[in-house]
Amino acid sequence: MIKIVLADDHALIRAGLRQYVQDTPDIKVVDEADNGAEALKKALSCDYDVLVLDIGMPGVNGLDILKQLKNEKPDAKVLILTVHPEEQYAMRTIKAGASGYLTKDCEQQELISAIKKLAAGGRYISAQFAEKLAFGLIYSEKPLFELLSDREYQVLNMIVRGKRLKDIAEELSLSIKTISSYRARILDKLNLKTNVELARYAIDNKLIMAWEDCQLEKSK
Repeated sequence: MIKIVLADDHALIRAGLRQYVQDTPDIKVVDEADNGAEALKKALSCDYDVLVLDIGMPGVNGLDILKQLKNEKPDAKVLILTVHPEEQYAMRTIKAGASGYLTKDCEQQELISAIKKLAAGGRYISAQFAEKLAFGLIYSEKPLFELLSDREYQVLNMIVRGKRLKDIAEELSLSIKTISSYRARILDKLNLKTNVELARYAIDNKLIMAWEDCQLEKSK
């Protein structure tokens, strides 16, 4: 029996995933989490084989959870399941220690196959993404946003979603001065000057597509 922990802030998503695995006799959901702090706590304390983790968790985000978890529990097997396209986050999460990456529009059987492969000690990315990597279609010429650190990338996404620096600072438990420094570094690395230019860059490079999809999903 493969035991999994589901970490996603959407109750409907968790319910759907739970239903998926209930249809599979050799996989069992042993626990769930709907925020970052809870996900990290359960990932460190529960007895499970695979953690299915979303990136956009409230509080502690999925990337930070992944890094802390792998630091304290190096053998943990983590499957990232998110709305973010593979081109945006797959390599970042894999480098941070994830064993697999799937987007939420994947087929049920692909999710089940990924969970089983991770539980057996393997790794998993989609066939399409593997093909792009094999033929050098991704990262052969790195886009400028690939120069951003994970924290800078997170702050960028929050800025282009219209959050004020004060609100970002509060959400990330950092000072406004620190967030301002992140913003300045982001603009410098992307050769931009204003938030308007930053928003346009994010749209042109499809960096906020996942957020818009997520908002649409919430409104249904």
